Amino acid sequence: MSAAKKMPGKPATEMFDDIPVLQRKWRAALRPGDRLPRYEDVMLGSLGRMADHIALLKGEGTLELSRSGRYVQKWLGDERWDIPVEELAPDCATALSEAVSSALKNGRPHQASAHCVRDGMVRTYDLLALPTASRWGATLVGAYVNERGAQYNLLDAIFSATDDAVVSLATLRDANGQPSDFQIVHHNKSAELLLDVASGGLLWRKIGHGTTLLAAAEILEFLLKAVLGGRGEQLEIESDGRHLRMSATAFADVISLTISDVTAMKRRDASFRLLFDNNPMPMWVFDAETRQFLSVNDAAVQHYGYSRAAFLRMKLHQIWPEDEWESHTEALERVGETYHSQRNWRHLRADGSEIEVLTFGRRVPFNDRDGYLVAVADITERRKAEARIAYMAHHDGLTDLPNREHFQERLKQALDQAAGKRVGVLYIDLDLFKNINDSFGHPSGDRLLKEVAERLTTAVRGANLAARLGGDEFAVILAADVSPNEASACATLLIEILKAPYDIDGQEMVIGASIGIALSPGDGTTSEELMRNADMALYRAKSDGGGVHHFFEREMDLQAQKRRDMEVDLRRAFANGEFELHYQPLVSIASDRISGFESLLRWRHPDKGMVSPAEFIPVAEDIGLITQLGEWVLREACHEAVKWPSDVKVAVNLSPAQFRSRNLVQVVISALAQSGLSPKRLELEITESIFLAETDANLAILHQLRELGVGISMDDFGTGYSSLSYLRSFPFDKIKIDRSFVKDLAQRPDCVAIVRAISGLGRSLNITTTAEGVETEDQLDWLRAEGCNEVQGFLFSAARPAGEIAKLLAEFGQRTSRAA
Repeated sequence: MSAAKKMPGKPATEMFDDIPVLQRKWRAALRPGDRLPRYEDVMLGSLGRMADHIALLKGEGTLELSRSGRYVQKWLGDERWDIPVEELAPDCATALSEAVSSALKNGRPHQASAHCVRDGMVRTYDLLALPTASRWGATLVGAYVNERGAQYNLLDAIFSATDDAVVSLATLRDANGQPSDFQIVHHNKSAELLLDVASGGLLWRKIGHGTTLLAAAEILEFLLKAVLGGRGEQLEIESDGRHLRMSATAFADVISLTISDVTAMKRRDASFRLLFDNNPMPMWVFDAETRQFLSVNDAAVQHYGYSRAAFLRMKLHQIWPEDEWESHTEALERVGETYHSQRNWRHLRADGSEIEVLTFGRRVPFNDRDGYLVAVADITERRKAEARIAYMAHHDGLTDLPNREHFQERLKQALDQAAGKRVGVLYIDLDLFKNINDSFGHPSGDRLLKEVAERLTTAVRGANLAARLGGDEFAVILAADVSPNEASACATLLIEILKAPYDIDGQEMVIGASIGIALSPGDGTTSEELMRNADMALYRAKSDGGGVHHFFEREMDLQAQKRRDMEVDLRRAFANGEFELHYQPLVSIASDRISGFESLLRWRHPDKGMVSPAEFIPVAEDIGLITQLGEWVLREACHEAVKWPSDVKVAVNLSPAQFRSRNLVQVVISALAQSGLSPKRLELEITESIFLAETDANLAILHQLRELGVGISMDDFGTGYSSLSYLRSFPFDKIKIDRSFVKDLAQRPDCVAIVRAISGLGRSLNITTTAEGVETEDQLDWLRAEGCNEVQGFLFSAARPAGEIAKLLAEFGQRTSRAA
């Protein structure tokens, strides 16, 4: 797969805001006794911008991609749906398959990383697979994908200069977690030349299914031995007249395989006298019995720093470190006619420095003595590069702090070693960091994150550990037997340190920090419990305005339970028909008659009575119920409005979630068709949040609705960031003046000025203006004087059930009659 441009998506510094939210949402939807939560409870509803980052996969039989958001489609390079995953680009297909398989096997969310090469750059993506059960019995998995942000060409930088073929392999495991095959995730140019493969022909290939020499059974067995043993392995093979030596080093499930073509060296062995002296590899001959150096070539003299005369006075053990004398001796006693290193050895140079080497030897006669000819390959730099790869796998590429994986490993170790003593977790989130990115750009934000990391490193010492979990989230382990007072003092110190001004490229920047604290064993005995509870405490600290720290409290769990109860009640309420619509009249100032009604959703709980929309609407949005509720409101309002006079309209509020569902136009058409209501009698009210994301797509939907003849109204006008620009983007039929300006109309000149300006704007643009929250005659007089067209508020009536509409109309001298 090729991707010439960086895919747009959620900023990398915020990606871990999404993953904990999705994990919490999955846990919250899990019902007692169920193995998996329902698909509708997890994947439908208020995913917001995350919806574009989610793919839906069917986990029965052959893994199939059922749906994918726009960001995922760009990552895959494929916009198709309902296709087997194996038809996707191999790097993406492997990452999705492994994550989904693990999630299905374990029955819980599985977080993983995918490393994809795009235009020569290694890009790292975070994957979160969320297994769910659908109501028709199938198992569905939602996979969230987002780029971690940092791009690097590490392997190219390390290995491009070597003549050896260097191949990086990722271990593929079967359903039982056992290694079964290997996939090539990176290689240098020498690998293509040595394996005689066209450019690009190796990348992402599974070696077990390939046609190169890597597909040989002995090589597969060799690699399996390396990954299972967790150590370096050596192998020599002969292929098509070439002699190849292979060195494999395993770092967890990643193997660095180096292939050296030693055919030339073999041939030099056959003509030793001719080629020995000028060989560029260090070589020598030593006595098989006394181990005295008998001859050394120029390369050995130059590389080791001993003079030739000094070399010839020495014995072999004198270039070995003393701590390896025994192992070197044992290895020599086992050699036969030929040998090559079964491990890396350390050698001493004349200046005392150590190098790591591989040695290759053959028994040869030398000046009538029994000797061994040895060639030495210095792999010191290669080992340093491999160590660097291992280091980077456990550290954040931007800040060099330990990453999430390393943090979790250390936290588990600390808990295992605690023996009942307290271990503390401080979960840190930077305040106002998003403002820095938005105002100064991500490069400045990255430099700021580096300075934050430096301050944390300076403040967190000893057995404690500071890590970057992702985005602007950090965490600290207090590994000693820490008291609550000590944890509080540490959190206070860190907040003070992090809020001090930063000088970034000569620009002073100020942020803050909020911290959540959890202490074992009271707040949890596992790393997962401590992290979850520290995250809850952090949420409380952020809710209190930030810049503070909070300890985890059991009350937070109780609040979470109340929230879960509300979610259960909401789903039951929708199924049981506990929702109803009330209608508040809109009155024309010119005619003093009702021109329409705004439909308002109400919940009549069987035990709690009427529940405030302010309580249940946000929860309905979070759990994805708001779209279904919105469709019901639209159908019910149209059905009721048909009973009213033909000049009376009905207004329905739309949620941003209904726009994201992308079937809003069809829902409106269906509601009008089923009720028989004329489109001209329907008004749809939106807020400016519709314009804050996916403006082009939402504008297209609004234009389609207006083409139907439906009126579009901007609600809460004047309270947002850029409402005037929206009037240029779309020809609204109505703007509603927010009640905050009407409330103090008679007391505050600025409110009068704002109402006058909005009314004048409406007249100039031929847009109806409606004032909300009218409660007094005095306010009505002001609005009439300022040219407002329509009013709404308690002065005329509160929202009433449908059964009271006829009475309200009668009070205004209007009679109900069924009219479309």
